Amino acid sequence: PGQEDTAPPFPLGYQYPSVEQLSEMLPSVLQHFKFRSVIGVGVGAGAYILARYAIDYPDQVEGLVLLNIDPNAKGWMDWAAAKISGLTSSFTDVLLSHLFSQEELSNNSDVVMSFRRRLSSGSSLSNTEMFWNSYNSRRDLEIDRTGGKTIKCPTMLVVGDQAPHEDTVVDCNSKLSPTQTSFLKMSDAGGQPQISQPGKLAEAFKYFVQGMGYMPAAGMTRLSRSRTTSLSGASVDGSRSRSRTLSQGSDLPSSPSQTMEVSC
Repeated sequence: PGQEDTAPPFPLGYQYPSVEQLSEMLPSVLQHFKFRSVIGVGVGAGAYILARYAIDYPDQVEGLVLLNIDPNAKGWMDWAAAKISGLTSSFTDVLLSHLFSQEELSNNSDVVMSFRRRLSSGSSLSNTEMFWNSYNSRRDLEIDRTGGKTIKCPTMLVVGDQAPHEDTVVDCNSKLSPTQTSFLKMSDAGGQPQISQPGKLAEAFKYFVQGMGYMPAAGMTRLSRSRTTSLSGASVDGSRSRSRTLSQGSDLPSSPSQTMEVSC
């Protein structure tokens, strides 16, 4: 709430909902629109909220595409670093360093400048800071592929190769079922691959939903004729496991349980 461009600042003393509370609001959204289930796409805090929602309401989530997810609660060292950063940098700079790689910030790319202008000129920066504090107070998802809580639906994890969130996404991938999870590390994508490489991400999304049995007639194009997409993992065929490498123009594997580790 309160993140749209025209949103007025919340009144003094307003208690912003926790990200866990935001996750609990999603079933009522589905009920309002009369959706029985969804395929969710989330970035950063949105990815965390959707992941928690999928854990708590597995029957309502058919699949997830999670960009820059951090499944872990902030530790004491993270908290101390954030406090020090808040004393020496403006909130806008702190937020930009969370969103973009150091290379992007140093180059002051058009995307970074656009975000900076939007944050600086927005009338609801205080609302954004409330959301930021709520996200940084999140609890650990406590996911575990060995039998504890986990995300049961097909999931694609996405991160840029220069992203500040690369380690946390890799950590999340290690905690999820390898038969249900795809890991997509995008080259030349920076901290926000949905902005810097929308074409590549859209095609990866098509592969993902086709693996779930949707969009069978959607045509696929080569993302880059000079590159190949490496898919390494296991697909179960009776009692046998096998690994394969597919070019980006190859036919999509029909099994929705294909485990993928992709660089493009």
